[in-house]
Amino acid sequence: MLVQLTDCHLFGQPDTAMLGVNTDASLRAVLRQVQADGKRPDLLLATGDLSQDGEAASYRRFAGILREAEPLQNTVIRCLPGNHDLPAVLRQELPEWSQPVTDVGAWRVVCLDTTVPGSTAGHLPAGQLDLLEEALAQAPHRHTLVAMHHNPMQIDSHWHDSMMIDNPEALFKLLARWPQARVVLWGHVHHEFDRRRHNLRLLATPSTCFQFSIRDGRHVVDNLAPGYRWIKLYQDGSMATGVRRVQDALLRGALAAPDNARAA
Repeated sequence: MLVQLTDCHLFGQPDTAMLGVNTDASLRAVLRQVQADGKRPDLLLATGDLSQDGEAASYRRFAGILREAEPLQNTVIRCLPGNHDLPAVLRQELPEWSQPVTDVGAWRVVCLDTTVPGSTAGHLPAGQLDLLEEALAQAPHRHTLVAMHHNPMQIDSHWHDSMMIDNPEALFKLLARWPQARVVLWGHVHHEFDRRRHNLRLLATPSTCFQFSIRDGRHVVDNLAPGYRWIKLYQDGSMATGVRRVQDALLRGALAAPDNARAA
């Protein structure tokens, strides 16, 4: 069992609000929902924007919140950076959680860094594509899930997405050469997404704090509750997945703080 958390947007200062959500409290509410759902994942993936301001204190607090969470006591945790993170600080504060390749049962999970300094958009540089190809080549008999922060495709055909990775064709061309590649998973969009592309399952997941949606070709804040994605990875390469959103009773307190931070 794998659980994905994404876009937590914690700040250096604890209990800071953003778009009306206390991001610390909201993350805790999502973890309480994981517990209420009876999930005890073998692997937790945190797919970027763990921090809003890149402060070392935000990563330390993120680690503390996860380590305190009862369903994660025996869970392997892996993180990758998003456009609001400072990758060097993230890796300094969370070195054990920043390993890019992890094997879980019959599966290999590869975490890629799509961040571009000073930009909200993403890019897969040659080094990251080489890392992915090497991970695939070294384990041809393992089914593979590829995780990143930025989306490699448009979420809505009526909205031009200038913040996705700018070279998705390089990713999909590489993956087409390796039949064991099964899943591409990302965050960034604060939105649930589930599509297929040939043999690939393409998945995005709601944020642990505020949500976005596309309406009339515009990017707007949505009032949907925060959530997480669960994925069951089977030995034969098949999978089952779903999104769970925080139930109202568990969300109390996350919306109580004043909004004193700017939007993403």
